[in-house]
Amino acid sequence: MNEQRVNPVAPAPELESLPDGRLLDAYSQAVIHAAERVSPAVVYIEVNQRDPGGMTDRRPGRPLQGSGSGFLFTPDGYLMTNSHVVHHAARVDVSLSDGRRFHGELIGEDPDTDLAVVRIDAPELVAAPLGNSDRVRVGQLAIAIGNPYGFQYTVTAGVVSALGRSLRSQSGRLMDSILQTDAALNPGNSGGPLVNSFGEVIGVNTATILQAQGLCFAIAVNTAKFVAGKLMKDGKIRRGYLGIGGQTVPLPRRTTRLFNLPSESGIFISSVEPDSPAQRGGMQEGDVLISMDLKPLATVDDLHRLLTEQQIGASVTLGVLRRTERVDLTVVPEESQARK
Repeated sequence: MNEQRVNPVAPAPELESLPDGRLLDAYSQAVIHAAERVSPAVVYIEVNQRDPGGMTDRRPGRPLQGSGSGFLFTPDGYLMTNSHVVHHAARVDVSLSDGRRFHGELIGEDPDTDLAVVRIDAPELVAAPLGNSDRVRVGQLAIAIGNPYGFQYTVTAGVVSALGRSLRSQSGRLMDSILQTDAALNPGNSGGPLVNSFGEVIGVNTATILQAQGLCFAIAVNTAKFVAGKLMKDGKIRRGYLGIGGQTVPLPRRTTRLFNLPSESGIFISSVEPDSPAQRGGMQEGDVLISMDLKPLATVDDLHRLLTEQQIGASVTLGVLRRTERVDLTVVPEESQARK
């Protein structure tokens, strides 16, 4: 039996004569274009933090080091990042892709959406274009740019895996309209942009699931635009406060039928703070909160979504189940003291 030799396949002569750009496929071209357009706006953030207890490794006052990513979204120096990157920051330093380094001023942060705005005073800045996350579709190209583990300006690519996910922020509040992607994210990517094939930012990278492959998440850019605008104006996000403690509980089926409720769960009120809006409105421990201004409340997160800035100082009607009766209470939410 004769042994046949297999020669390596040589590139076709016509390909050898083509310019390098023609040899790249459409996918590569899209990633290259997006990365080249956005990378000048991506920044590396280094943070000195002070331990809230005043001690680190038993030595008082020693700064804690942290780092993350961000991106410029205005040409006059405003940049976006995650709240958890700059939370409790004693000093923020921002490095640009061209090697320049500047002190960053924390304009404001919102732990409930894990977003923050920082400003640097620097000339000749390039801002990343912001897209529209409402137009994002599952399966479209998603490109993440950031500084994982300090490896600056790393580009990874994948697709948008899912839309409308919910994710718990470090403050405990549920974040809605989260984009899921399989573009690889690692510690240090936090706060960097997730962009589409046109180089438009569609999300702010925020989290991964440890020990999972390809489960990464970004805050939708439309949420980020709204929050950034509020932070630039007021330095904070104002939210309503009732002064109650509660938890989501199932309701007996006969109760939902008796009161014609759209959901089989409500919010059990476990505590009412003294001199709070809820106490002044007549709410009691043991009540089950089921609606606000006729909008059903099935979970604590439903209540959080409705307690926005618009409800501060305005009367709202809370529907509660009290023993065997349904009672409507008039309450005037105040501004959340935790965010002042």
